[in-house]
Amino acid sequence: MHGQKRSSLASSLAPTKVESDIVEIPADRTLSLGDAEDKALGPPTLTAEEERILWRKVDLRIVPILTVMYLCSYLDRANIGNAKLQGLVTQLGLTGNKYNIALTMYYIPYCLLECPANLVLKKFRPSRWLPGITVVWGIVMTLMGIVKTYPQLVGVRICLGIAEAGLFPGVVYYMTIWYPRHMLQFRIGLFYGGASAAGAFSGVLAYGISFMSGTGGLLGWSWIFIIEGLLTMVVSIISFFVIVDFPDTATFLTQKERAYLTWRKKYDNSSVGEEEHFEMRHLKSALCDWQVWLQMLMFMTIVAPMLGISLFLPSIINGFGYGTAISQLLTVPAYIVATIVLIIVAIWSDHVKLRSPFILGGLLMCLVGFAINISNASIGARYFGTYLCAAGSYATLPGVISWLGNNLAGQYKRGVGMAVQIGIGNLASLIVSNIYLSKDAPRYIMGHALELMFIGIGLVNLPILVGLYRWENAKRDEMQRAMAEKGIEYSDEELRRLGDRAPDFRYTL
Repeated sequence: MHGQKRSSLASSLAPTKVESDIVEIPADRTLSLGDAEDKALGPPTLTAEEERILWRKVDLRIVPILTVMYLCSYLDRANIGNAKLQGLVTQLGLTGNKYNIALTMYYIPYCLLECPANLVLKKFRPSRWLPGITVVWGIVMTLMGIVKTYPQLVGVRICLGIAEAGLFPGVVYYMTIWYPRHMLQFRIGLFYGGASAAGAFSGVLAYGISFMSGTGGLLGWSWIFIIEGLLTMVVSIISFFVIVDFPDTATFLTQKERAYLTWRKKYDNSSVGEEEHFEMRHLKSALCDWQVWLQMLMFMTIVAPMLGISLFLPSIINGFGYGTAISQLLTVPAYIVATIVLIIVAIWSDHVKLRSPFILGGLLMCLVGFAINISNASIGARYFGTYLCAAGSYATLPGVISWLGNNLAGQYKRGVGMAVQIGIGNLASLIVSNIYLSKDAPRYIMGHALELMFIGIGLVNLPILVGLYRWENAKRDEMQRAMAEKGIEYSDEELRRLGDRAPDFRYTL
């Protein structure tokens, strides 16, 4: 198991930094995975200004289009909450729990297909896969506007879940390939800001579209689906020309910039880089890793309050006694606040290179928000509580996703692990879509109570995760000290195969 001895263990395991004295490397050098010579030479030398320009180029090319695509995705899955107030329930005869069942049927295929979608992303190329599925769900959303019966609505919601399943986990995995681990949450935060922005945009758009009710013989809810579906199709066509595949094939970058990005990502998580060729052991390693399942539970405890707000906020506010149009508009400020908090938290978290304190803060905000709404507080206080629920959940979810992404090394293990976290974690949506029932209006006590249950699970799970990560990091500190004393060193190939199990890898807290 032990490889060759080296002159300096400390120097070989220390994190690589880009310094002015690094050996100059030809800009057109080809980087091959696991090449010890590439590791020793370091990346092509960039000045601080050149590096800043590089990341700005990458950000401008990747983040805006992905954010708009996710805004459309979230708009299209959650706009049924706005359509509910515009005649959907009445015209389609959604009595009893039929509305909640329609919500649930979206999430069944969505959850089941997220992990397989991530496995095929690299094979089908992000520049074709992501825009392609966006076209499909845009068509499905447009067709939802002309359904005439409850079974048709359920069928189209299932198709929407199938089409959208590959976007969120695919984009998160795609970003982990482009960005180093401690530049990740800010970018995921910007991307996920599309979800909170979609909430604000949805309320304003639904209010405006409500005045089209009766046009073409269709009620307002039909036009919400049709117009937003057509908007998604326009975005998908643009995305075909904007999204690129991977750093080593990005034509908008120079050869030197491509070599620099490839080197940074290859050696970001360990001293010898990541494997890129799929083997079954990657799947087994992800599925048998304790952190994947605890992080899945962490994701579930955050996504539950977030989905509760996104799907039912119009109904919750309508229960305060406001009319339909005013209820649509009153959803907007909560999402604006959530977006602002999300960006602040993302920047701060990446700066201090910590995730758990901000997740704790988000859980506590949700705890207070739902506690206010389950109480007999005044309408003003309960409306303020919805701000805490939205801000706490939306601002925290990117941190949970980034946390696992930071702590998994190896592209395929990370892809599988994050797909498991998001795919199985989203099973919480099957519960949440059935806890805010019409018979419980206007207080929705059962719904708020179950949200508090999820938050409580998160508050218990979080310190367990942090404690285990600290324990593992301490074990690796001791292992490296023992190896240094004995002069033992793993080979490059062994370290690369170990990935996040390598003795020099440290878990982010």
